[in-house]
Amino acid sequence: MTRASTTPAKPDIVVRPLRSIEEMRVAVDLQKRVWGYADLDTVPDQMFVVARESGGQVLAAYDRETPAGFALAYAGIHDGKPYLHSHMVGVLREYQDRGVGRLLKLAQRDDAIARGIPLIEWTFDPLQLKNAHFNLARLGAIVRRYLPNVYGRTTSPLHAGLPTDRLVAEWWLQSPHVEETLQGKRLTPGSKTVCISIPSNIRQICTEDAPRAEAIQSEVREQFGQCIAAGRAAVGFEFTPDQGSYILEPYEDRID
Repeated sequence: MTRASTTPAKPDIVVRPLRSIEEMRVAVDLQKRVWGYADLDTVPDQMFVVARESGGQVLAAYDRETPAGFALAYAGIHDGKPYLHSHMVGVLREYQDRGVGRLLKLAQRDDAIARGIPLIEWTFDPLQLKNAHFNLARLGAIVRRYLPNVYGRTTSPLHAGLPTDRLVAEWWLQSPHVEETLQGKRLTPGSKTVCISIPSNIRQICTEDAPRAEAIQSEVREQFGQCIAAGRAAVGFEFTPDQGSYILEPYEDRID
């Protein structure tokens, strides 16, 4: 789950690990402020401690002494190999679009590489177009899995009462695709490219016309299911004034 930003951060914003239980409670408060969670949907401070003690990551971005955002990741294993599941990255509204989310993700990447961990995964809402652009076009993550209604319907206004469908972002930290994306190189669509497009005003639709929003979500779910079954992966994202589009191509090895 990611709610991030894309432009350069203030130079006095720094990312550092959280260690004490008191620091963990800062991240708990940030969840409520970023997503408007009720207590029932909020990850408690004990789970931040579990993440830290079991090889995960608990990081926070600070503007001097003011917390601006946080990242929470758990350690995991795929096919006998370690990876990190980035459960949450959140940035306060007043710090969004200032590069804080990018600082947090790059800090996660640096820590993982230093520990010999090749992969960070996380989930994100297919209808959150700014996050999709950030994850695919700015970080170089790819998507090969679509998970319907992962968390059930929640109390968060961000979810607009919809099923919590999620895409799984795979961030292969030292792959050529990631390295090139972080250097600002743009993906060139090929002849076999397929696009899945979503109206650029989807957040307004979610707020004002829930049945239409759920119909769009259902169509996107079906399109992703068909593309993934055919061996395609989402490897990029682009905006036009009217829509945001996932760029899917026949999956090639973008890891080694």
